[in-house]
Amino acid sequence: MIKTGAQIVMECLIEQGVDTVFGYPGGTVIDLYDALYEYSDKINHVLTAHEQGAAHAADGYARSTGKPGVVFATSGPGATNLVTGLATAHMDSIPMVAITGNVNINNLGTDAFQEVDIYGVTFPITKYSFIVKDQKDIADAIRKAFYIAQEGRPGPVLVDILKNAQSGKTEYEPAVPKKILPKNDRLTGEAIENALELINESKRPMIFAGGGVNIANASESLVKFADKIGAPISLSMMGIGGCPSDYPYYTGMLGMHGTKVSSSAVSNCDLLIVAGARLSERVTGNAKTFATHAKVLHLDVDPAEIDKVVASTTSVIGDLDTILSILGEKAEEKTDNSWREQILNWKREYPTVIEESEAITPYKLIQAAAARLPEDAIVVTDVGQHQIWTAQYYPVKCPRSFISSGGLGTMGFGMGAAIGCKKGNPDRKVVLFTGDGSFQMNCNELVTAATQNMDIIIVLVNNSVLGMVRQWQKLMYKQHYSQTTHNRKIDYVKFAEAFGAAGYDASTMEEFEKAMDAAVKSEGPVLINAMIDKDFSALPMVPPGNKYNEQIFKIEV
Repeated sequence: MIKTGAQIVMECLIEQGVDTVFGYPGGTVIDLYDALYEYSDKINHVLTAHEQGAAHAADGYARSTGKPGVVFATSGPGATNLVTGLATAHMDSIPMVAITGNVNINNLGTDAFQEVDIYGVTFPITKYSFIVKDQKDIADAIRKAFYIAQEGRPGPVLVDILKNAQSGKTEYEPAVPKKILPKNDRLTGEAIENALELINESKRPMIFAGGGVNIANASESLVKFADKIGAPISLSMMGIGGCPSDYPYYTGMLGMHGTKVSSSAVSNCDLLIVAGARLSERVTGNAKTFATHAKVLHLDVDPAEIDKVVASTTSVIGDLDTILSILGEKAEEKTDNSWREQILNWKREYPTVIEESEAITPYKLIQAAAARLPEDAIVVTDVGQHQIWTAQYYPVKCPRSFISSGGLGTMGFGMGAAIGCKKGNPDRKVVLFTGDGSFQMNCNELVTAATQNMDIIIVLVNNSVLGMVRQWQKLMYKQHYSQTTHNRKIDYVKFAEAFGAAGYDASTMEEFEKAMDAAVKSEGPVLINAMIDKDFSALPMVPPGNKYNEQIFKIEV
């Protein structure tokens, strides 16, 4: 059948099972949006306030559902506004397909109006990029884009389609999407045997799991494996949800803002099993001093991660769920429970650091919110102190339920991501913990949530400063609070109401609890402006360059 290039894009999206697209129209994607009008009964489009918000929404949709997020943007500034969202997804291995328009082929390379080489701009921050100059190549590019985005280690893919290719007509042949199978081409019996030898020899095994556990849907296999070999589990921030927070041998996060229990376990284990984690400097601190008394077994789908930061004793490359299932089945069951008893003793000896106050504290605020939300609520954060507090204190028990920008640390991520989570999971509660600095970066997307009537609860942890940078200034820069006290005179209740949302101020726990009770029952977005003291710190903390177990539990001023 003969169709325009834009119609072929829609047909290919439907082939891939796409029912939701986030985006913002413009001159070079008019044909795309015209086709979308024709296909509006099959593809729902969420119009955001800004292309960056659309990219974060596609990201949040992908993280929370496991399906690729899709975003549309026009050329020039529309396309460049996707850059931060693509980089965020790239750092955290999130499957996304970004479809942009570009100028006609006869104008390409002439500095035409709103012409940008978005293919070149995004090449370093995508898993793959396509530029499509002819309508005959659109179907192939779209199909490959979805396969690449999901296969092996996921990531964002950009497809830049010239305007003439969108409007031009060609033959369209339907196709069944290529099945995404676990990537195990490097998984060998020898690697498994080497891993089993280390596991069976160990007396004190420890598992450090990262975002790869959630990506591979390997949570169940992870816990079964840990129980079989008697290992405690620590998670990176991206791994949160991969092990239920109430699992008895879960030790919390590891690294810069990790727990004393996790650092003690890694310092004393004789085998560290790294499962789907990058071992970034936020985890290892000074990498030369990381887990020096342990052998390291690294499990990952991406061979590039092996030995990148910390040398492994041996490794297994492949799909993480497959690897953990095989190791869990074949490993010898450990009967000596003394190592796990030691973990429980450390958990009693080193409880979570809680700053006491008569006013709202981060701990009390997060616990009060969690108590009013269902166990399967999706918890979204922006980036800063509130992100660390939420990661430390919120009892996340389900996979794909903690959504945060890890590797890139993108302030302004949260509002768009929360919209994407809600769109992908309409029957689940979504709560966004954000800071006043992060929220101000993309607060325009509140109007998107209100227009879509999304019952998203936004907890604004408001200390009137850029808290994390200020904390570093307090600790390492002689309390030179340069440009971190912004003193912006925003009435957040009026702001929320102006955007079509409900708003509440809370300066006491009683006010916050009443606001949460109302928010849980409300339809549409609710913003709760929770005022906290500017000197609350995100602790423990390991200063950059220090050993991962050299933790600070109190900052003296």
